[in-house]
Amino acid sequence: MNRYLITGATGFIGTHLTEMLVARGKTVRCLIRETSDTSLLENLDIDFVKGSLDDRRFLSESVRGVDVVIHLAGRTNAFTLGDLLEVNRDGTYYLAEACASQARPPVLIVVSSIAAAGPVARNQVRMEYDNPRPVSNYGFSKRAGECAALLFANQVATSIVRPGMVFGERNTEMFPIFQSMAVMGSHLVLGPATPRVSLIHVADLCELLVRVAERGQRIIVDDKLQAVSGDGIYFGVCDEAPSYARLGSILKRVIGKRGARQATLPNPMTWLLGVIFELVTRVLGSKVTLNLDKIREAQCESWECSVENVINDLEYEFPIRLKARLEQTYKWYRSNEWLR
Repeated sequence: MNRYLITGATGFIGTHLTEMLVARGKTVRCLIRETSDTSLLENLDIDFVKGSLDDRRFLSESVRGVDVVIHLAGRTNAFTLGDLLEVNRDGTYYLAEACASQARPPVLIVVSSIAAAGPVARNQVRMEYDNPRPVSNYGFSKRAGECAALLFANQVATSIVRPGMVFGERNTEMFPIFQSMAVMGSHLVLGPATPRVSLIHVADLCELLVRVAERGQRIIVDDKLQAVSGDGIYFGVCDEAPSYARLGSILKRVIGKRGARQATLPNPMTWLLGVIFELVTRVLGSKVTLNLDKIREAQCESWECSVENVINDLEYEFPIRLKARLEQTYKWYRSNEWLR
């Protein structure tokens, strides 16, 4: 499998994945929007195709002749569920439909989220075969995208990868956690019962995506177009799941903040903060960073997920421990002057 199409290629994960594939001698086609910033990819030997996920003819032409489609494009935040579904569900449907229309359909790797699977009770682990129970609008929209792809799974060899919190070089979403610890010496915990969190470094996630494409299992659906087992579903998480408070303790050692504090925000204040952030972003029309949807996810007991399929199917055991990956990320922030 040497010819890849990547959607969302200019995003955080997409740029890392494109770099990895090119370094391995793969032919890469990147589906991007007209307004996408391609500066990180301009020096790579790749093809750009510019268009939209709602343009069916464009998608059909874009997937022609490739062996693998890795679908990274998606919306992570929005004010309404409808806005999320427009991209995460409908865009996935149109892309899977385009794959199915080919004489030789490519393998389709749908990059979803652990939010689509939903949380579990404390001291339990979400397994690949468990019925999804999302709790947030984002989770519902990503699960809807999975279901859209399953409609074509009898025609298109399909696998689903559900990443946890992805961090690493160039990442902006987890950067505030590093920044808070480095600058203010504090780690903010939303609510008294900190959930276990599932994380993965971007290099590990990209390796998993390539392995899923090349040797992963494919989803089998029944006559109701429902997945019949956990085969073909992979949680993109490392094999360590610290509590959110424990994550702060690890970062404290990584950054060398001996006097760092944990700031715990009571539940009522957490929900109030979510309301305030959502109102402010709605008024200003700015990007949603913290809203009620994110608070719902933060209040759950655990997001610990299984790596059984990753180990058994992909023969991947994480070569670098979580603390070392966090150190690697912190050093990048320092060397690139994101932190001083």
